[in-house]
Amino acid sequence: MAEIPILDPSEAPRARRWDALILGSGLSALLAAARISGAGHRVLVVEEEARIVLPPALREPFFLGGLRDQGLLDASLRALAIPLIDRRRISNERLAYQIAADPIRMDVGQPMLTAEELVAWGLAKPDEAQTLVRHLVEASEIERALLFESPFVRVGRRTIGALNHPAASGGPGTAPGLGHHKRGLPGAAASASGNLAHALDAQVRALSNLGDRSPAPEARARLLGLALAGGAGFSDDPPWLVDLFRKRVTALYGDMRTLTGNFELVSVSGQPGIRVVRTGEIWLGRTLVIAAPPSALRDAYGDDPMRPAPHLLEREGPRAYRAVFLYRTPTSILPEGMGARVILPGADRKRPIAAVTAYPCQTHPNRVDLVARAVINDVSPETLEARSAALRAEIGDRLRALMPFCSDELAQIEVEMPRWDSDDGWLEDPTDQTGWPGEIDLRLSSRPPIFHLDRAAAAGLGLEGDLLLGWRGGDAIAAELG
Repeated sequence: MAEIPILDPSEAPRARRWDALILGSGLSALLAAARISGAGHRVLVVEEEARIVLPPALREPFFLGGLRDQGLLDASLRALAIPLIDRRRISNERLAYQIAADPIRMDVGQPMLTAEELVAWGLAKPDEAQTLVRHLVEASEIERALLFESPFVRVGRRTIGALNHPAASGGPGTAPGLGHHKRGLPGAAASASGNLAHALDAQVRALSNLGDRSPAPEARARLLGLALAGGAGFSDDPPWLVDLFRKRVTALYGDMRTLTGNFELVSVSGQPGIRVVRTGEIWLGRTLVIAAPPSALRDAYGDDPMRPAPHLLEREGPRAYRAVFLYRTPTSILPEGMGARVILPGADRKRPIAAVTAYPCQTHPNRVDLVARAVINDVSPETLEARSAALRAEIGDRLRALMPFCSDELAQIEVEMPRWDSDDGWLEDPTDQTGWPGEIDLRLSSRPPIFHLDRAAAAGLGLEGDLLLGWRGGDAIAAELG
């Protein structure tokens, strides 16, 4: 590994400069860019070409939640000043998602619905179901309140105030107005067994962005409780959530540039940035924000000895890969009771859990696009293609079992996924005890100034982790820029 190359100013006479250069265009990157540009700073978001050409459905999260009850999704939309006409396009839904695993076909959503479903499918007795749901709602609400109160991120050393904050220290905390309930996963959920435990674990795997590691108990409580407020969705065609964030970035002081081919990190006169290998263009910022998995950026460098990857992209520990597949089927063959989001656990706990979202097809009328996601553990770049192909066939079989009348009508659509710029793809785990309920250190380097939106540290919270990382991270970086 090497340091970031320092170029003489004479080598970059036409370098373009911004206040902040953000490498990556996922949800947290876009939200951070909007917050930084909203503070009056010029921002460049660098996105991989393969991400730009993806169908809009493949850029969207599996599950949207937190639109009601002062949730983080609603708060993020308001913090970005998303126009009211666009916010109104997102509607609350009573159903969060369904779990389809023989012999279970249960709906998960608002508390009364979920409790009834637990009883109907024999997962709990009536009193047990009501207690489980009530305790999950209480535990989730505590985490929601603390997420809003917590700094969530820091730049460099932790402050004394942050050390004493219950959310930052990881110790027990009490959210205002919620009594003295203990934090973490309620006992009824933590001690669950059999099909109930399988259903709870499947939800956590589908909602979390971690690789091999399981979320902390506090994060698990928030993930499971979030669905009990129901879901959210767009009732019309794009732009959907990711593109709304993109529009907000460009409406302020933000630029978007597409990166084609190879690149390398460089520094000119103390300003970090990237050099496009094919064209020689150099884009610099007063600060560089890495908003993509470092290990994926390291893979993008390859093994060229003339262009070694800098050491700050080295990431220790195992990682996993969340594969995304696109299927297409006629609308008429969808089961009548099938919702827009379905979690498909494997036949046994060793098989990957698939999370499927249905979208209206943008290119063919009377067709539905099914976006399926599943995590592949213990995989390397060398074995990824073969294992992805096997998993795609397996998920196709699961979908055919779910839709018995589809016959040969279920089509598999080939798409090229980004190498490093994706909210799916390579999933990393935090390298230490960072992440909720602790704080995330953004600073990678002081000279040159480089920050890292460490998604692995926020991954246990799923979508809300992405939103809060971008929101609070963007504000912290904007403050550093002055």
